[in-house]
Amino acid sequence: MLKEKIVVITGAGISAESGLSTFRDSGGLWEKHNINEVASIQGWNINPQKVLNFYNLRRKQAAAAQPNNAHKALAKLENHFDEVVIITQNVDDLHERGGSTKVIHLHGELSKARSERDESIIFDIGEKPINLGDKASDGAQLRPHIVWFGEMVPLMEKAFDEVESADILIVIGTSLLVYPAASLINYSKPGIPKYIIDPADTELLNIEDWIHFKENAGTGVDKMLNELLR
Repeated sequence: MLKEKIVVITGAGISAESGLSTFRDSGGLWEKHNINEVASIQGWNINPQKVLNFYNLRRKQAAAAQPNNAHKALAKLENHFDEVVIITQNVDDLHERGGSTKVIHLHGELSKARSERDESIIFDIGEKPINLGDKASDGAQLRPHIVWFGEMVPLMEKAFDEVESADILIVIGTSLLVYPAASLINYSKPGIPKYIIDPADTELLNIEDWIHFKENAGTGVDKMLNELLR
């Protein structure tokens, strides 16, 4: 068992290989929906039914998807390294179903619901829909356990702490152009190995020296794992 701590930051690209639509790419979810209507606190306040319909569909799609090779390969890192932490911008549970045991969901989790009044009242709903009139234990309407545009990201401080203590940093399937998640790499210790897996060139490569695996997540993670173990 190697003593290093690995922190992996993942985005939509890793879930896309399991058939889940990305948001920003051509043909992605945002091209089909108005962000402000379905993924903002303002949209929820104006038309909660529309927001619920959107996330009920996404929840069913995510439940039907299966972890791909990249999810499973990242889980295998736990067999070789002292600690492996996944920080994901994704709201599906494919990392967990792929075998990873320490996952931080920056933007919430589709398979959970919470009170719209008390954000500490959270529970698992699996792939079940949320309907208007469904109540939390405090009597408030249930809403998706998702961090919407216009809301704070409550787990950012925890994510910063994890990156600060990383001995190896890996970025997969995200451009890291959207804040506050984009600021995560700035908290890494100087001089540590940093890997990025992305089939395209990325602005990260213009910031610092990264080891770039110009591959899709599924094949790139395997190559990176071989490099790390060597």
